[in-house]
Amino acid sequence: MQEFPPPSPAADLSAVPEASTPDAAPEPPPLDAATPVVSAFYDRFPYPGDPLQDGPPPGYNWRWCVDSVIASVRGVLPPRPPGHGPRPWRVLDAGCGTGVSTDYLCHLNPEATVLAVDISAGALEVAQERLRRSGARERVRELRVERRSLLDLGDEGLFDVINSVGVLHHLAQPDAGLKALAERLAPGGLLHLFLYAEAGRWEIHRTQRALGLLGAGSGAAGLRLGRELLSQLPAGNRLRRHHEERWALDTAADANFADMYLHPQETSFSLASLLAFLGEARLHLVGFSNPEVWDPARLLSGELLERARALPARQRWELVEALDPDISHFEVFLSRDPLTPRDWSDDAALLAAAGEVNRCLWGWPGTALLDPDLRPLEIDPGDLALMVAWGDAPPGTPLGALPLAMAASERLERARRLIRQRVLLPVEA
Repeated sequence: MQEFPPPSPAADLSAVPEASTPDAAPEPPPLDAATPVVSAFYDRFPYPGDPLQDGPPPGYNWRWCVDSVIASVRGVLPPRPPGHGPRPWRVLDAGCGTGVSTDYLCHLNPEATVLAVDISAGALEVAQERLRRSGARERVRELRVERRSLLDLGDEGLFDVINSVGVLHHLAQPDAGLKALAERLAPGGLLHLFLYAEAGRWEIHRTQRALGLLGAGSGAAGLRLGRELLSQLPAGNRLRRHHEERWALDTAADANFADMYLHPQETSFSLASLLAFLGEARLHLVGFSNPEVWDPARLLSGELLERARALPARQRWELVEALDPDISHFEVFLSRDPLTPRDWSDDAALLAAAGEVNRCLWGWPGTALLDPDLRPLEIDPGDLALMVAWGDAPPGTPLGALPLAMAASERLERARRLIRQRVLLPVEA
């Protein structure tokens, strides 16, 4: 049986008042040399520039659903708490910006305790409004949104999942930021990290340098001059072509354009420097949150693919990095200890396990779904019958005990297929 750690020790929150508006919050200490200039930049350009709307955020993102993340990386979920309610995860959104990620974290993790921090008062003002209009606070056990540096969270206890997307590469000392987050990670917990990859940002870096040489700055003038530059370059120019083909939609919002081309503090990584960076913080890469990018099958076939698949994991990743210069970022799951995911090859263990339907599905219950990555997925009617039976049974019911006229061999085959498709999340017996 897989050992799950006890619930994360949390700081005493009973005396913590409801989060106030960012304007009333005290100035955070500038623990990182880049903090004042980065904070001022995001006050001018609150990021991300996603529009506000009433009601829950659109669709889902499984990387912000803790059950989906834990099952993806560990291969199994812990049993539900007494009473069979949602698992009371403790979640940190470290660098929440305008609250897009926080909104999903709240709506996809009912009963969680969520702390969202950022250094920009301007971004947090947008985040507070976004979360108010979406009803995020009513979805979770507790939500706090505070103007704080991720380097200054030593009094917050430990977290089951930490989300830090697009943040550490904007610190003057990214290593200090990573070590600070590692210290807040609970045993068995996971850190989801998004960092820039240098190879896929070649054209972006060239454009940034050009705007720097032109003295564009990082304010309104820089925004105007940056857009003019990319529209005035010859139509066949590599920088203009790359922007128009790949980034024009993503940077339609001014805040997104500024974040890409005008940011005053930025670091990018190669795979080798990323792994060294993680090693210095004593963290282990236990999975990619975009694993399809690192599968050589999307680039190779035949003998070349066979040779690629025979390589050790790190060399496979190095091969993909070498073959695909368009990879612009790394999305990784990290843990304090090495993890070996459950593979469910043991028949008896799988028959004794329970299961839950992944919340990140579109069209459930039904046979025509969008999977966790929003790709079309057809479910076999027999698989659907198994999942419906599991949904109707009391939580914790083992696969072998489901009231179905289905032999054990068929149950095992169907359950393994559903686990591979990530429709089913297995639960520890």
